[in-house]
Amino acid sequence: MRIFKNLNFDFMGKRKVLYGVSAVILLLGIVSILVKGIQFGLDFKGGTEVVVRLPKSASIAELRTIMREANMGSIEIKSFGSDTDFIVRTDQKGMGSTISDQIKDALIAAFNSDIEVLQENRVEAKIGSEIRRDAVVAVFFALIGILVFIGFRFKFIFAFGTVAALFHDVLLTLGLVSIFTDMIPGLNLEFDQAMVAAFLTLVGYSVNDTVVVFDRVRENLKLFKTSALEPVMNKSINTTMSRTILTGVTTLLVMSSLMFFGGEPTRGFAFVMTVGVFTGTYSSIFVAGALTLDWAKSRNAKITF
Repeated sequence: MRIFKNLNFDFMGKRKVLYGVSAVILLLGIVSILVKGIQFGLDFKGGTEVVVRLPKSASIAELRTIMREANMGSIEIKSFGSDTDFIVRTDQKGMGSTISDQIKDALIAAFNSDIEVLQENRVEAKIGSEIRRDAVVAVFFALIGILVFIGFRFKFIFAFGTVAALFHDVLLTLGLVSIFTDMIPGLNLEFDQAMVAAFLTLVGYSVNDTVVVFDRVRENLKLFKTSALEPVMNKSINTTMSRTILTGVTTLLVMSSLMFFGGEPTRGFAFVMTVGVFTGTYSSIFVAGALTLDWAKSRNAKITF
């Protein structure tokens, strides 16, 4: 299915303007990270996790209000198996069963009935730092693996553009996570393991989109051996635009459903992936393709396959 049959837009001619747009958004994100910071979840900063069984069903919003009124700090609540079992996670740590007792007392006062604590776990700060380090390492080696794959599959000049686009996507999305943290009620943007998975998924989505464009560039370079790289790049992007738009819209429909109907625990993942669809599509054209073109021009390189 093609929605653009005779598209002929000069994408590469607009690349320098879009460089400026990317630079501004990246700068705003970096400033937000430096000033506002990233709100790390309990997986990274440690805390206490308690599994409780209530005497009757309750909503996550109701439990969050109870915990907030009890001054339990940063709280994450998830349903656990049934509508009466919940996981309550807080960044507070204490000796023995101090924190679980405080949570239990707050729930007893709210429901006017006894509460059963099924399980209690503590995440120490050392474990949190190890998870944070492993998350950075996972993203780093993912980018290195992609660099090697693209260099082998195409040429190193294409690998440079691809990895630069991926760094762009990760930094831009991370900056937007920092900017929107605490701005939208009900949108939990704490950086936890689910969000790490979202960033790795974002990297995979973006590189897939870039590979599709570069694969068409390679085909067209073989067909139009005497053509310069810029018109070939434009032609390749124009002919793959239908596929890019259809894939992006389909993914956005799924992520929108997850964000609005999937519940609070999945909204951070859905937010990162929603932003990632836009940044991945944008960077495949105006970062990966544009940087590859400019690097080739700066070295007067003739790319052949």
